[in-house]
Amino acid sequence: AELELSKGQLFLALAQTVPSPNGSGLVTNPYETWSDIDSSLPNIAIRVFGPPPSSGTRDAFVELVMEEGCMEFDAIASLEDTDEDKMEEVCATMREDGAFVEAGENDSLIVSRLENDPNALGIFGYSFLDQNSDKVKSVSVEGVQATFDTIADGSYSVSRPLFFYVKKAHVGVIPGIEEYLAEFTSRRSIGANGYLIDRGLIPLSNTEF
Repeated sequence: AELELSKGQLFLALAQTVPSPNGSGLVTNPYETWSDIDSSLPNIAIRVFGPPPSSGTRDAFVELVMEEGCMEFDAIASLEDTDEDKMEEVCATMREDGAFVEAGENDSLIVSRLENDPNALGIFGYSFLDQNSDKVKSVSVEGVQATFDTIADGSYSVSRPLFFYVKKAHVGVIPGIEEYLAEFTSRRSIGANGYLIDRGLIPLSNTEF
């Protein structure tokens, strides 16, 4: 069966500090299996391979999953008014007891580790899922699988747009920057049939372009 998880369940699986299962305060994460979190989930060990803190993918996962998932729990959400720094720390700090494994910034290595450990999960960019669909499959998050279409229409909530920032003072000063910008933002690059699709990016729709 396909694994279906909520952001709250992912937070409970991966955070260093979680609400106490008996309802009193916060404790070091005690969960060892997915079924410890919810009896409807499989009785297999929690093991997730992911990128280190220096990775943009890690930043996105913390922002889109951990920080949203943690707010489902009153013991954490209530800190927003009393100790916001503590709340942010609890929401963003991943566990270090072996259930979450920092596997480097090379997503190919995460895919290879998943091949050798079929019960494990991995956190990596969509392009590696697409290119290795014969080896790995998407986990459903909040009832939605990661596909080209669900990322494009925004229904898969563990994705975010890629923004392109340019320092105006460099335009006309650094050789080639105007041409580079024009190419990167052209329809043939990021449009519906743009070549960056081959690099794992989801293009802008015709209405967004």
